[in-house]
Amino acid sequence: MLKNYFKIAVAVLKRRKFFTFISLFGISFTLTILMVLTAFIQNVIGNDYPDKKRDRSLYISTIEQKGKNAMSSGALSYYFLNKYAATLKSPEKVTIFSGANSTNTYVNNKKISIDYKYVDANYWSVLDYDFLEGKPFDARQIENGEHVAVISEGIKKQYFGDDPSVVGKYIEADNVQYRVSGVVKDVPVTTYMLYSEIYIPYTVSKTDYRNKNYGGGYVAILLGASKADLQKMHDEYEDVIKRVPPENKDFENVYSHAYGYIRSYVNTGNEENSGLTYAITAIAIFALIVMLLPTINLINVNVTRIMERSSEIGVRKAFGASSQTLVYQFIVENLILTLIGGLIGVLLSYIVIQILNSADLIPNFKMSLNFTVLVLALFICLFFGLISGVYPAWRMSKLDVVTALKEQ
Repeated sequence: MLKNYFKIAVAVLKRRKFFTFISLFGISFTLTILMVLTAFIQNVIGNDYPDKKRDRSLYISTIEQKGKNAMSSGALSYYFLNKYAATLKSPEKVTIFSGANSTNTYVNNKKISIDYKYVDANYWSVLDYDFLEGKPFDARQIENGEHVAVISEGIKKQYFGDDPSVVGKYIEADNVQYRVSGVVKDVPVTTYMLYSEIYIPYTVSKTDYRNKNYGGGYVAILLGASKADLQKMHDEYEDVIKRVPPENKDFENVYSHAYGYIRSYVNTGNEENSGLTYAITAIAIFALIVMLLPTINLINVNVTRIMERSSEIGVRKAFGASSQTLVYQFIVENLILTLIGGLIGVLLSYIVIQILNSADLIPNFKMSLNFTVLVLALFICLFFGLISGVYPAWRMSKLDVVTALKEQ
């Protein structure tokens, strides 16, 4: 029976090529948008390089202070994190590091933009960078304030060209010469907390990292011995923050939290409005709009197609076909249509992703069609097929035989 339905569906699609084109275009275009968006989000939050221990890590990225007439929020200072996070008992290790800062340097009279960040000794053991050559600088070098650096493979190529090894050579950043101790695999810029092109000791920072302000340009990662330590680390940090005095008389309350990766990634630093809520709401609304409009359009097209087939439906009913059989047939036809559109959408998504990757719009960021994305594509196809086919099929089942035959 399914074979007959398939033949009928193909014949119907060939009969009205314009309606078929509209339907396939709506399905494939919508699917392409959603698949590319899903591939983007999945690569942003699913890429665990270099924080491969993400499942047992908590991230401290913001502090907020509030008073009756004053409010302050943003990243934290090294002083604050060193005093209140690095001294926690429950983490196995704690690393404190800055966000990325930008500077310019010149090679053969060519200007190169470089992003650099300050890190501590624990940074290299809490995180798992892939070293292509050399090794990280150690605690002794950091304590001595040595001008050493770990650089990314991308900046190695830009600055040193095709040199096979650059360990021991010098690179200039922010008008300072640093001796290269190692080269690591590039980190996508979308992993913004960890992204950089040059990693240097925090002790060489031109800004005094010992100032006692609460706000600054640093974040911290708490690493537990196992997943079971996540709640203990979270609770201990919450207890510590409750006892932190406000920075000055303008503020009454201090808020800072140790979150998991995803929540920390979208954290706005606003105690009353979670960034995760904003992100989920925005994605949900976008997906709803993208899917709803083509679905409504497909329903209208299907209703039109049904009305044109009223004589066929009347004849089949006159010869004993039940409404249930006709409904089943039409839904199967619609599923076949959406699956064809889905295959076109997958192909278009692959092409679009390759174009975006080739354009290198986001440094070190590469999207891909993986199992998760393909499963979503299958779900969307089934959604389109069922939702856009149920109402038209119901309309078809209600056609009166006599009225339908008069249309013949």
